[in-house]
Amino acid sequence: MSTKPLKQIHLAAHFPGVNNTTVWSDPAAGSHIDFDSFVHFARTAERAKFDFLFLAEGLRLREQGGQIYDLDVVGRPDTFTVLAALAAVTDRLGLTGTINSTFNEPYEVARQFASLDHLSAGRAAWNVVTSWDAFTGENFRRGGFLPREERYSRAKEFLAAATGLFDSWDGTEIVADPVSGTFLRDARAGAFTHRGPHFDIEGHFNVPRSPQGRPVFFQAGDSDEGREFAAARADAIFGRYGTLDAGRAFYADVKRRLPRYGRTPDQLKILPAATFVLGDTDAEAQETAHEVRRLQVSGQTAIKYLEHVWNRDLSAYDPDGPLPDVDPDPGENTIALGRASVRQFRDPIGTARHWRELARAKNLSIRELVIATTARQTFVGSAATVARAIDDLVQADAADGFILVPHITPGGLDTFADTVVPLLQERGVFRAEYEGTTLRDHLGLSVPAPVHPDL
Repeated sequence: MSTKPLKQIHLAAHFPGVNNTTVWSDPAAGSHIDFDSFVHFARTAERAKFDFLFLAEGLRLREQGGQIYDLDVVGRPDTFTVLAALAAVTDRLGLTGTINSTFNEPYEVARQFASLDHLSAGRAAWNVVTSWDAFTGENFRRGGFLPREERYSRAKEFLAAATGLFDSWDGTEIVADPVSGTFLRDARAGAFTHRGPHFDIEGHFNVPRSPQGRPVFFQAGDSDEGREFAAARADAIFGRYGTLDAGRAFYADVKRRLPRYGRTPDQLKILPAATFVLGDTDAEAQETAHEVRRLQVSGQTAIKYLEHVWNRDLSAYDPDGPLPDVDPDPGENTIALGRASVRQFRDPIGTARHWRELARAKNLSIRELVIATTARQTFVGSAATVARAIDDLVQADAADGFILVPHITPGGLDTFADTVVPLLQERGVFRAEYEGTTLRDHLGLSVPAPVHPDL
């Protein structure tokens, strides 16, 4: 009887922005801008032999009712600046940054990522995202940005153009022979041309081919179009599903799309985000997790969150009281500019109806309801319980690994590194040492051959 070999788990760490995942009020919390915070976080991840560190992107502070939302006042420093600095204080950890395809240009982004890949000796990765709201777009162009339906078409062309730039060098052009005086074997090195509805560019790309050939491509998107985009282009996709049944369904759906693009299942890694709370015992961890959720969802935060659905000022309501008896305002002008939940709740009337039923059935206040309905997939328990849960989900093909999001920055990863990782190593499902030097090595991905476009 054949036994299925154990899958190796991929682990990464997300340095969170200031939002309701982070408990910034905890005395153990530190700065989200000081470089020392990024260094501590990155070195912990590397000490634990994680695949990569991940930075999200915040291009504008969110507003609610015309005022800066108080949980987002710190913002985030520039991604490339932070990752380039971290390349100098780490040796093996992958460096992944979210860079927007809606408000940038292919040449600029390709040049920055190729440079980062050189500076880090092959550890760069790009999380390709789009932006949907004109609120953010006002920072970049008059009138906001492209219509929503065009965001994926632009992203696809953006990535195709950037790939053409990365592939305009094949890595053999530089001779640098002082005797003959020849520097380049081919004077056309870096030549590129791209013609399309969004970009019409040609010239010479001025960064030679980097150690990974191209950065690792990540994609985040749960829509059918997003899944198809990932199957066609991405090396890894950030999944939303960390439970067994939902995770397996998402995993199977995305992996089955790969053959139509000439790809095999091992060429795309599925990595859901996951929070975690550890304790000496499962009961202690559950108690801590309950307190963490109450700190993450204060009374003020609960009211603000409810306003995302109701689209009206609810400041007069008691967060420890019942839900409003008025219906949401489904108008176009949202009270919560720039927040992803505006997209999430596209049927506010239906959402409010469902939430009222849930609150009545369980006798929940506004705050209790928000806590219940916003709870993210979380590993909660002792180190042994969490290690077993992670391993079980990966072996069951619900994921290839997880991107861990601690609620304390920058020290929130420390206990996981010291207690859970050794147990995964004992199980034989996580590396004891890095076996390669690049992020592609860590993820088991080959270096892509350059595909030269017709010039």
